[in-house]
Amino acid sequence: MPNRLAHETSPYLLQHADNPVDWWPWSAAAFEEARRRGVPVLLSVGYSSCHWCHVMAHESFEDAATAELLNEHFVAVKVDREERPDVDAVYMEAVQAATGQGGWPMTVFLTPDAEPFYFGTYFPPEPRHGMPSFGQILDGVRNAWADRRDEVGEVAGRIVADLAGRSLTGALPADRRPPGPEELHGALMGLTREFDAVHGGFGGAPKFPPSMVLEFLLRHYARTGSAGALEMVQATGAAMARGGIYDQLGGGFARYAVDATWTVPHFEKMLYDNALLCRTYAHMWRATGSDLARRIAVETADFMVRELRTDQGGFASALDADSDDGTGKHVEGAYYVWTPGQLRAVLGDEDAEFAATCFGVTEEGTFEEGASVLQLPDTEGLVDAERVASVKRRLLAAREERPRPGRDDKVVASWNGLAIAALAETGAYFDRPDLIQAATDAADLLVRVHMDWHARLHRTSRDGTPGANSGVLEDYADVAEGFLTLASVTGEGVWVEFAGFFLDTVLLQFTAEDGSLYDTAADAEALIRRPQDPTDNATPSGWTAAAGALLSYAALTGSGLHRDAAERALGIVTALAGRAPRFIGWGLAVAEAALDGPREVAVVGPQGDPATVALHRAALLGTAPGAVVALGAPGADEVPLLQDRPLVDGQPAAYVCRHFTCERPTTDPEELTERLRG
Repeated sequence: MPNRLAHETSPYLLQHADNPVDWWPWSAAAFEEARRRGVPVLLSVGYSSCHWCHVMAHESFEDAATAELLNEHFVAVKVDREERPDVDAVYMEAVQAATGQGGWPMTVFLTPDAEPFYFGTYFPPEPRHGMPSFGQILDGVRNAWADRRDEVGEVAGRIVADLAGRSLTGALPADRRPPGPEELHGALMGLTREFDAVHGGFGGAPKFPPSMVLEFLLRHYARTGSAGALEMVQATGAAMARGGIYDQLGGGFARYAVDATWTVPHFEKMLYDNALLCRTYAHMWRATGSDLARRIAVETADFMVRELRTDQGGFASALDADSDDGTGKHVEGAYYVWTPGQLRAVLGDEDAEFAATCFGVTEEGTFEEGASVLQLPDTEGLVDAERVASVKRRLLAAREERPRPGRDDKVVASWNGLAIAALAETGAYFDRPDLIQAATDAADLLVRVHMDWHARLHRTSRDGTPGANSGVLEDYADVAEGFLTLASVTGEGVWVEFAGFFLDTVLLQFTAEDGSLYDTAADAEALIRRPQDPTDNATPSGWTAAAGALLSYAALTGSGLHRDAAERALGIVTALAGRAPRFIGWGLAVAEAALDGPREVAVVGPQGDPATVALHRAALLGTAPGAVVALGAPGADEVPLLQDRPLVDGQPAAYVCRHFTCERPTTDPEELTERLRG
């Protein structure tokens, strides 16, 4: 019989709806049930494309004996971390503080008052490698709860007190100024020390795509001309694009590489990674003209539209790491890896040998059981490009016949905001109006389905129906960023207006008196601590994403209120730039924009006029850090930056300004390009 999760909309929760475990969704009713029965709560947090979440589910949550133990002695609560990032953040902070590490599945034992007292991640069904079994953990917690309840309560109380003491509000330096040239140079030096000069990227294994850091380095290069900053971008971009983390047949990036060489990925594909990397490679092309960067940006955009777009026009969250290997067994990477024999079966002997050499497929393999992850070393000029393209088409067609990985089709507001920005710019740069339309369709969905009449956002939707979960800071910030970018590309000022609604909510609901930002709204469900984190994770932190959107909005509208809020929020970047630049990359990128102005570009001319189009394109391709662009016909006033901007001698014109103080207008796209160099 299905459990309570059968009524949920989250694909991850629905994966557990037929477990023998009597799961509850996160709710007040679940904790009330624990109080009524006098038992602790098992909180299990994961997400649908998480490999080890699936493993623990198969090993433990589908096991009748384990379920019986859980059901008798605990109230079991299952949470999708992508639906409830606030719940995940609060308890992950506790896990990391207690164990020094974290990950998913996250396993936390709570009192009926939601106070944590024991932590872990994945637990095996039998003791393994010094790790206790899940059954042993359950027995230990059950006995402690029965025999040492007061001690458990004291532990929980200390943990909650410690978490409460971690608030940044009121603890930041009085000097809240944004980073200046000295701090940004210090951040560059810190990144240089951590840069992997052999394989690209930063640090060692596992290695994650450093999208936000690369954006900072591109902006720093534009402002300063630092050759070292650009070299780190180019080396990392090339290594990822040619490595196994990139799908050499179908485009798009896997979540991370398990090694330091970008060879073997963890195969799940997330919308947010691909949106961020699509935009990064597009900006890399804008800065350098690299053919490789252009190809990767376009292929990644096409992957998102082809594989992740929903029937309602939004973008699904993820593709699973696991899929059926053809025998009914779900195996990580089965959809993506190849053996020499599989190449021969598709291509014949001669082309299979060529493909094996080209893509690094060997008898020994680079993955499990002799299979290889496809890579594409730099062979430009050494091999027949048409033959490579032919081989890729045939292998991709053959791969399409394999059982496909599952898709988590919930639409997350913040990640769709990132996708809107990436697709709008990539479409504009490479003359792909279909990509701009895809971005517009996603924005329409967010307005129709995710936004209520008070301009409050639902975090998720599925099949066109909004979820019950309220948006968090990153939702408001990333959707505003996406809408502002879409407005710059399309010239439709309504997107600036919508962004303003969301940013006003940021100011009213998420901002403390000292300018610091919370991850949850003031009127959101109260947890044991109100989460607050200025550092990047897999996506830009909500704190610095909000700073960036506030800064851009102020540049388009002249709002001193929004400019002041952005600068106050950037004070944390000043504090962290030299100490942890890898984890404040988006804040550093926003700081580069603030230091440059950012420059404001108003392009005025009849829509569709070739001269207007040429000026608009030059404005969008300008590399000045964080420059904003407004496009409108003469007399347009939807965006304040466009007001009182006449044509020049009857010709379309561009005005380049800082803080609404403008240089003389130009009608020459080449001159505009020069003015917008960093």
